[in-house]
Amino acid sequence: MKKLLTGTVLAVAATSGSAWAEAHTDVSACIVTKTDTNPFFVKMREGAEAAAEEQGIALNAYAGQIDGDHESQVQAIETCIANQASGILITASDTSAIVDAVDQARDAGLLVIALDTPLNPIDAADATFATDNFVAGQLIGEWAAATMGDAAADAKIAMLDLGISQPTVGVLRDQGFLTGFGIDVVDPNRWGDETDERIICNEVTAGNEEGGRTAMENCLAIDPDINLVYTINEPAAAGAYEALVAVGRERDVMIVSVDGGCPGVRNVADGVIGATSQQYPLDMARRGIEAIAQYAEDGTLPVPTEGKNFFDTGVALVTDAPAEGIESISVEEGLELCWG
Repeated sequence: MKKLLTGTVLAVAATSGSAWAEAHTDVSACIVTKTDTNPFFVKMREGAEAAAEEQGIALNAYAGQIDGDHESQVQAIETCIANQASGILITASDTSAIVDAVDQARDAGLLVIALDTPLNPIDAADATFATDNFVAGQLIGEWAAATMGDAAADAKIAMLDLGISQPTVGVLRDQGFLTGFGIDVVDPNRWGDETDERIICNEVTAGNEEGGRTAMENCLAIDPDINLVYTINEPAAAGAYEALVAVGRERDVMIVSVDGGCPGVRNVADGVIGATSQQYPLDMARRGIEAIAQYAEDGTLPVPTEGKNFFDTGVALVTDAPAEGIESISVEEGLELCWG
C-alpha cells in the first residue's frame, strides 16, 4: 500500500524589495525531507520557507511518515516533476535507491540539490549542501579520546547508529567518530566491520529517543560496563541516557552526539551529553533555495566548497568541557545558534 505524502504550499508571494522575485512568481521549488517532526528537518523547512518567500518562489514541502520512508520520497519527486518545479531540495532516506527518481527529475530539467545527506554516488544530484558529517563525527571522537586520556585505551564503546549500514550520514558520522577516537575503520563506507575490541556493540536507533533507549538496553545486556556511547543524533542520545538512568550508570558513562538542536545543547549544559557537533540545517535550505532561484534565472549551477565535492555549511563542537587542541564553542554560544 502506498503511503500518504505530507505536502503543503508554503510560500507564494513575492517580496516587494526583490525585482527578480516580482518577475519570476511562476517559479516553484520542492523540499523533500525524511520526516516533518524531527526538529532538524523542521528547521530546514523553515529555512527553505523564508528563502522562498524572499525569492518569490512557490515552495511545496513533502516528508516521509518516518525516517526511512523511501517510497513517499519517490512519490514526492514524481509530484514535483508533474508540477514542473524548477528544482528539488531533498534529504534522502535511501541514498542509493532514490537515484532513479532523481535521474528522472534531472532529465525533466529540474535542479536537484541534496541537503545534509549526499546521494550515492554524490554526483547523482546536481549539488549537495551539507555538514561535513565525517568531520562532525571526527570532532566528537577526538574530544572523547582527549577527555578520557589514558583511559581511552580501555574504553568500552556502544555505537548507536541510525539504520542498517549504507553510504549515508549514519556511516559518515560513525566512521568519523571512530577515526577521531583512533580506531581503524577498515572500510570507511560501512560500519560494523571494525575489529577493535573496545567496540562492544553496533545497534540501530532510527534516530529517535525510543530507539536510543532500546539500543542502549541491548548494549548494556552485552556488557554492563560500557563507559562511552556514540549516538547518531541527540534524540537517540536522550534515549540512551534514560536507559543508563534506569541502571544507575548515568554519571559514569560519557555520551557524545551530533546535531546541535536546542534540546541537545541544553542536554550538554545538563551533563546528559558531554559534547555534540552542531550543524546548521536552516543555512543548508536557505542556500539551496537561493541556488534554485539562480538556476531558474540563468542556468547557473552551484559551486562546491574548494577541495570538496559538496558545499560545506559548517560544523562546530559544542561543550563546556573543552579539550586542549580541539576547537570548540561553549554551550552559551551553541544556544545562540541552535534550532528546534
